[in-house]
Amino acid sequence: MKLGVFTCLMSQRPLGEALDYFSSLGIQMAEVGCGGTPGDAHCRPEELMEDPAALKAFQEAFDSRGMEISALSCHGNPVHPQADRAQYYDKVIRNAILLAEKLGLHQINTFSGCPGDHPGARYPNWVTCPWPEDFTEVLRWQWEEVLIPYWQGLVPFAREHGVDQIALELHPGFCVYNTETLLRLREAVGPEIGANLDPSHLVWQGMDPVAVIRRLGPAIFHFHAKDTRIDRYNCAVNGVLDTKSYLDEANRSWIFRSVGYGNDLLYWKDIVSALRLAGYDYVLSIEHEDSLMSVGEGLRKAVEFLKEVIPFEDRERPWWA
Repeated sequence: MKLGVFTCLMSQRPLGEALDYFSSLGIQMAEVGCGGTPGDAHCRPEELMEDPAALKAFQEAFDSRGMEISALSCHGNPVHPQADRAQYYDKVIRNAILLAEKLGLHQINTFSGCPGDHPGARYPNWVTCPWPEDFTEVLRWQWEEVLIPYWQGLVPFAREHGVDQIALELHPGFCVYNTETLLRLREAVGPEIGANLDPSHLVWQGMDPVAVIRRLGPAIFHFHAKDTRIDRYNCAVNGVLDTKSYLDEANRSWIFRSVGYGNDLLYWKDIVSALRLAGYDYVLSIEHEDSLMSVGEGLRKAVEFLKEVIPFEDRERPWWA
């Protein structure tokens, strides 16, 4: 496995300067935001594809530092009920695919998206319960009329351009947010649909990352190293559904933390062992969203923690077996 980072946490720095810093920490791979919610500070696909010299310089920025690109990330809602927003995110995803082809990459990371509750809706409607019956009908319409058809139309385009792994982040607020919704879309669309698995979103929902890893197996395409700390007192009063600001840390039911500050070393060692048992031997990409730490300190602590957790060498047949 390799140690990686989601580069958008250093969006205020030029790409070369950010990569120098990441490399100095021992980071081996970079997940690069190229539009949508991660922004495009380090990677603007249309500009790179129109300028061969710029594309070459972009690739050499990684090669010269001995770093690899783990994936292009273009998170957004391509089935947003407002057509202009849906079209924007769809274009971002398609541009990421076209750029991935030119870079020799086979993977992008994004969200599944979430439609509204009817064709004239203005805002997404994330359904979380089956009753009253209206919600069940909304859910049926979202999946059968919007979500599945969108991804059935997008996957052949990706395949045509050499991208055979579309890693969806399981995130509340979107139709794919847990294990069964990811597998439902994968079953309906094809094996090109998989997970960019982020344990912080699983912990937040009360899921066990090891159990999820064991269930998803080969459907795991990418992995985010981020943690969540549940405030057991606030959660005991209000549960895990929490719409308060992320900056209202003292009153929230949970907050995002750097790895090791939500769960301990053994917890994370169990996660990486489960990943290896499931056949995943790719990147653990640090996504720093810890509001109690500076970007630099949170990243450094995450790196040192993960160096104790990640098995970097290839598996061997046990000498004693």
